[in-house]
This record gives sequence, C-alpha cells and structure tokens, in this order.
Amino acid sequence: MAVLGLEAAAPGECELSRLLQDKLRYEMRLQYMKHCQEASPPFQKHYFPIDYTVQVQYEEVLRPSNITRLRNGTVSEVALRYLWFHISSQAVLRIREVLPEKHPSWRYTQELARLFDALGEEFSQYQQSDVEEVVAELVKLVHSGGAQSRRKPVRPKALLDNCLKVMRMLYGAPCRWEST
Repeated sequence: MAVLGLEAAAPGECELSRLLQDKLRYEMRLQYMKHCQEASPPFQKHYFPIDYTVQVQYEEVLRPSNITRLRNGTVSEVALRYLWFHISSQAVLRIREVLPEKHPSWRYTQELARLFDALGEEFSQYQQSDVEEVVAELVKLVHSGGAQSRRKPVRPKALLDNCLKVMRMLYGAPCRWEST
C-alpha cells in the first residue's frame, strides 16, 4: 500500500464503523436475523424459516481466520479494510435480495446498507490498483457475480456475525475502541 501510505483508519472510517458496530450488536443481529422458532406463531411468517440460508460466493464469507492469513502474507491494514468493506457491503446486499419489503428486517438492513454506502464514500479514493493484488482479485471476484465461483449456503445472521468480528479486528485498535 505504498501508494496511499495510510495504515491508520481515517476519522470518517472510524465514525462510520463505530455506527455499524452499534447496529450490529448481538441483540440487534438476533432480533432481525432470527428464525421462525424464536418468533411467536402470528409473526413466524415474517421471519426467516428455520435453518434458512442465503447462497453466497465462497469468497463472500470473510472470517477472522482469513484476515489473520492475509496479515501473515503481509497484506496492509488499509487493503484489509478495503476488502472487508467490499465483502461486508455485498453480504448486506445478499440478505436484502431475499427480503420482501414488508419483512421486519427490511428497515434494519436498509440502515446497514445506508451506513455501508456512506463508508463507500470514504473508500472511493482507493482503486483496486492501490491495494495488493490478492485483495484486488478478491474484490473483483466478489463484484463479478461469481459465475465461475463456488457457492455456499450461509445463514444471514452468520454473515453479519462475521462482518462484526472482522470489523472489530480491523478497526478496534486504530480507532481506539474499548474492548467489546
């Protein structure tokens, strides 16, 4: 990342990621991504069915172990945050694609999408040529629609769980978050 020379997170990134962290609290992820069995019978039709999954590209699942492996491969922190942004915003879009507008989670996911759009403004200065090739290729693959990529079923809540865990890894120290 010699082109940008920025390892610290920008103030705008810190503020938006802090807002995302608030929206991705466990209680909210559970409330809005819960399964039918946890809802009372009149409301079950509005929640995800038991064991409901979303089909995503294999590369759209970003876990802390992926970040650790990329860090060990000397990928810069800025490039990792760039990757996290693209994969996490795509995960929110995948969840929104399966939700009817009257679904109780629609507004919640709409707010997440709005925060990712704002974060996208922070990342708009970066180009794929500014980040390590491995990250640029992953971002390109995620946005290509993945015609040649393997797909896997993932629960919507698991996508958001991974989003939050990785975000804490990448923003906790540079944004001086308290341990959560």
